[in-house]
Amino acid sequence: MKSDWIVLDRDGVINQDSDAYIKTVDEWQPIEGSLEAIARLTKAGVKVAVATNQSGIGRGYYSEQTLHDMHRKMSTLLAELGGKVNLIVYCPHEPSADCDCRKPADGLIRQIEAVAGDLAGAWMIGDSLRDLEAGLSRGLTPVLVKTGKGEKTLAEKALPQDALVFSDLAAAVDDFLERQDLSAEAKS
Repeated sequence: MKSDWIVLDRDGVINQDSDAYIKTVDEWQPIEGSLEAIARLTKAGVKVAVATNQSGIGRGYYSEQTLHDMHRKMSTLLAELGGKVNLIVYCPHEPSADCDCRKPADGLIRQIEAVAGDLAGAWMIGDSLRDLEAGLSRGLTPVLVKTGKGEKTLAEKALPQDALVFSDLAAAVDDFLERQDLSAEAKS
């Protein structure tokens, strides 16, 4: 099934993750090959959405403005490679908040669907089970990358039966483009 959209978690998929949170623009560092992978998606005509839990805001570790500044850095670096993220949605709440947007709840995916339409069959790429569960609840294909918390997730959690597993975002995107028969467009 062809999909015009792909949904990515942020920390541990696009950029380095930290148990101490990514709290500053300088701490936001892309994982090798991740921005190039997003650029390949853009060049192939695939729209990219990012759905990210950012409880550091609710915990007071950084502000929403700092988060926007991190995303501006990501967008600038992507633009230099010919890539872009079409939509970013985030949950600023602490885990104890009773919200419907913190993954594994499906609120972030529903926010993306309000822009993109039905995402059934699109790939949800994350490094944790809660990323995959959020996507699964809306009919997305679960894809785990081993970067970030991915290796730990793979070792400790039972993944959904149909989950795909890749070493990193670059490998996942290569496979996605090949399955969609878009690899030639992405290389041009």
